[in-house]
Amino acid sequence: MESSRRKFLKIAGLSVLGLGAKPVIESFAQGIEPTYSTDKKALKGKKWAMVIDVDKCKDDCEDCIAACHRGHNVPKIDNVKHEIKWIWHEEFKNAFPAQEYDNLAERLEHKPFMVLCNHCTNPPCVRVCPTKATFKREDGIVLMDFHRCIGCRFCMAACPYGSRSFNWFDPRKYLEVTSPDFPTRSKGVVEKCNFCAERLAIGKIPLCVEACKEEALVFGDLEDPNSPVKKILKERYAIRRKPSLGTGPNIFYVI
Repeated sequence: MESSRRKFLKIAGLSVLGLGAKPVIESFAQGIEPTYSTDKKALKGKKWAMVIDVDKCKDDCEDCIAACHRGHNVPKIDNVKHEIKWIWHEEFKNAFPAQEYDNLAERLEHKPFMVLCNHCTNPPCVRVCPTKATFKREDGIVLMDFHRCIGCRFCMAACPYGSRSFNWFDPRKYLEVTSPDFPTRSKGVVEKCNFCAERLAIGKIPLCVEACKEEALVFGDLEDPNSPVKKILKERYAIRRKPSLGTGPNIFYVI
């Protein structure tokens, strides 16, 4: 990890000196991205998306959060400055700051909205990552390669949704139980929701969707006219977080 950081600092130094750092960065970032699963059971889509039915979400329910964090070995750190989160709750005014909420319905004003990585169509995090640790698959899922992450946190600065967390400490120390189905991370790397890509590869839906007893979370292919997410969006009005930024969020909220 320290060696990787030294390499990155050398690249940054070349940039300051005007020595044409772009080719160096591109060379440093070369590598082969993880391939898709060849499992016949694998779920395949052209543009994965999620619809959240706000009215079905119970205010005191955190089943989706618990399932996601338990399944992905997300550490529980009480200090908000150092916490790691893949899914969490925000009030409307924080989740949708660009929306008008002066006359917001009372049922929504203080309701906790489930938020996560938006797996944007035009993800700014991918553009700024110098090592391609953050990349977007053809099916729209934005993933993290933890081994390539050098901890520069450019992706965190670029993400307008606060969907990424940085491991200031060894996260393994904060895990009471470790799931063998997903790798643990190390100090100095960024992490976030991955739309359960590892589960899609074996034919399973995301953990948060599976754990939701109220069926408030719906996952599917936005490019498939028969997909449940497509059908809901045709029938119901939905909003997205900060759509004016042009990132193209693929998490939709039916209100």
